[in-house]
Amino acid sequence: MPSPTVPSATYRLQFSKDTTFTDAVELLPYLDALGVGGLYASPLLESGAGSNHGYDVVDPTRVSQERGGEEGRRALVAAVRDRGLQFVLDIVPNHLGVDVAKANPWWWDVLTHGRASRYAGHFDIDWDAGPVLLPILDADEEKALSELSLSDDRSELRYYEHVFPVASGTGDTGSPQEVHERQHYRLVSWKRGAAELTYRRFFDVSTLAAVRVEIPEVFEDTHREILRWVHAGEVDGIRVDHPDGLSDPGGYVRRLRAAIGPRRWLLVEKILGVGEELPPSWPVNGTSGYEALREIQGVFVDASGAGLLTQFAAEHVGRKESLHAAEHTARREVADTILAAEVRRIASLVPVPEAAPATEEEPGEAAERVRAAVAELLCGFPVYRSYLPEGRSTLEIAVSVARTHRPDLADVLSSIRSAMLAEPRGLLATRVQQTSGMVMAKGVEDTTFYRWNRFVALNEVGGDPSRFGVSPSEFHTAMAAREASWPATMTTLSTHDTKRSEDVRARLAVIAEMPGEWIERMRRWSAAHPLPDPSFELLAWQNLVGAWPISPERFASYLTKASKEAKLVTSHVDAVPEVDEAIAAWPAQVLADADVVAEIEEFVGRISAPGRSNSLGQKLLQIAGPGVPDVYQGTELFEYSLVDPDNRRPVDWAQRRELLARLDEGWLPDVDASGAAKLLVTASALRLRRFRPEVFTGYRPLHAEGPAAHHAIAFARSASLVAVATRLPVGLAERGGWEDTVLPLPEGATDWQDVITGAAVDGSAPSLARVLERYPVALLVRPA
Repeated sequence: MPSPTVPSATYRLQFSKDTTFTDAVELLPYLDALGVGGLYASPLLESGAGSNHGYDVVDPTRVSQERGGEEGRRALVAAVRDRGLQFVLDIVPNHLGVDVAKANPWWWDVLTHGRASRYAGHFDIDWDAGPVLLPILDADEEKALSELSLSDDRSELRYYEHVFPVASGTGDTGSPQEVHERQHYRLVSWKRGAAELTYRRFFDVSTLAAVRVEIPEVFEDTHREILRWVHAGEVDGIRVDHPDGLSDPGGYVRRLRAAIGPRRWLLVEKILGVGEELPPSWPVNGTSGYEALREIQGVFVDASGAGLLTQFAAEHVGRKESLHAAEHTARREVADTILAAEVRRIASLVPVPEAAPATEEEPGEAAERVRAAVAELLCGFPVYRSYLPEGRSTLEIAVSVARTHRPDLADVLSSIRSAMLAEPRGLLATRVQQTSGMVMAKGVEDTTFYRWNRFVALNEVGGDPSRFGVSPSEFHTAMAAREASWPATMTTLSTHDTKRSEDVRARLAVIAEMPGEWIERMRRWSAAHPLPDPSFELLAWQNLVGAWPISPERFASYLTKASKEAKLVTSHVDAVPEVDEAIAAWPAQVLADADVVAEIEEFVGRISAPGRSNSLGQKLLQIAGPGVPDVYQGTELFEYSLVDPDNRRPVDWAQRRELLARLDEGWLPDVDASGAAKLLVTASALRLRRFRPEVFTGYRPLHAEGPAAHHAIAFARSASLVAVATRLPVGLAERGGWEDTVLPLPEGATDWQDVITGAAVDGSAPSLARVLERYPVALLVRPA
């Protein structure tokens, strides 16, 4: 495959009604000056009204009107081209938004005409299961059905703000309830969606209905507008959202590659397990970069802090539980509850002769064994998804793990395995593979990562919290492998999906260097202000100091979402009002306690400076390292955000423009709360990547020498570029600094300049005390 034309770096913008194409045109001079090589846009097709993310596309045939419409999109592309930048687009092939039925013309047609609809095959609907179930009614289904009404012309059925079509000839007579019984759909309680839904969803989100892009006609219909932009030369790269939800991800990316050509940049949003790689048959240039996030962040985490933090977490929670056990428990809960409909659908495909027919009211023992085996299998995968036939080894692991947990189901598991291997592209194998990623994501990312809270800086998308940090040798091995195998992959530190921003994680990493001090404080604080669950206390206090200062409203919103995801004392499905009220009130109570606030501010003051050092180090290693770095909107300054929607708050662009202008006048700011130092590091590295790309080739670890050598992490790109960052800054300060530690440079060259400060660096092995005198990072380059 020819090498793609890739940007030097990208800048991710979240488009919405509040950030339109016109707004982006006005931002381009700033982004151009910052040094990025491409604008990386969130999905731009017509989405749900007011959507701040765009992943709920309701009409794939046209661009979003709220974001600026076709005229605005063309103006943006023209402005991008005038700046010599590239345009990268995020697309959503897995699903369409169906929250407001009338907003989605395809869904409306399906509900109107049922199987006779032109779009009946576009959605992944189990038509043999009867009418399409729409879980939008209140819990008391009988009462809710009594509240249905008809429009004046009897062409629409209504339930409060929800509106649905009435098929021709079915609404002329009868009550709303009688008309409802004649439709191709049935309105049911929202509680029935998890177990009985008749269409595949995006994870457990019933308002996002999966589409079948494996069918050529559906691919054409869903991609026609995007490909029109591509063929007009208006799109240089594509990032594919959630490919694991597709029936055949490999086939999809091969079809998409054929459609966009070999020279355009093609990435997949794929979360790789530690050591996992993309299937070699996929003609893509890499992922959206979560594996790089784990490696880059991890090298700033002190592994020696694991012991005390592990002991404290077990003591505080009252039990010692491995991450593996916690993940398995959470995955089974997810498979048995919110994804029960998907498990049931798979179980119906399993060829087990003794599985006798069963009614829903009195399921037979054989059918129950099949369902249990499917659920257990889905919980056994070591990665999000196997890609048969290439991914056979992960299926074997899943079967083995499932047998370990349920040896009594060995016969059923063997039957499932045999059927999947016999037809790796058959319906059973397809459904299992589609669903295993859902169970992993909902059970691990969205449950365990809110429960297993030893050290939440590691509880990140693509992370492995059981691995306490990344050693320098592991880091260098990963970077070298990326340069050798995936040089055009994206790298990231923050995205719209991360659990907390890169700067929150960088600050929390400091706790690993001073676990005793943290434990002492948290014991006192949690005694003064307990929460309904001790594990949740670990999560709350770490995030509070990580995001400090934060308003009680913002933190209450975060804790409410986090508690529902954890599902320990309340949940989205089974809310406990008194618990929800206590959690929502907690931030205001804490922030009203002057003594506790004073202690928090003292502790945050203690960890802020080393946290900023970590932030600068992470950013430099990301931008200077292998791959194509992405900067998530606003994170060129210190940005202490938590999970969405907190990380989609408005960005103060005026502040950033003003600071960048001052930097360009020669200002070297202090490393303080203004974030100007991070902007300086970001802009310096981005500009060098854009205007001297020839120095960003190859990868070679560099090793400091001297008493503080392990506090430096450094590498060379070509023979003309060196990046060096400080790691474990608390320990470095405690030991008295760098002393006579030096950094031997490539080929004994002596004519270097730090592009961040402009200072000359002489000598083949300069003193790190001198190189890092002004900032905890340096980016050294030789003259062109």
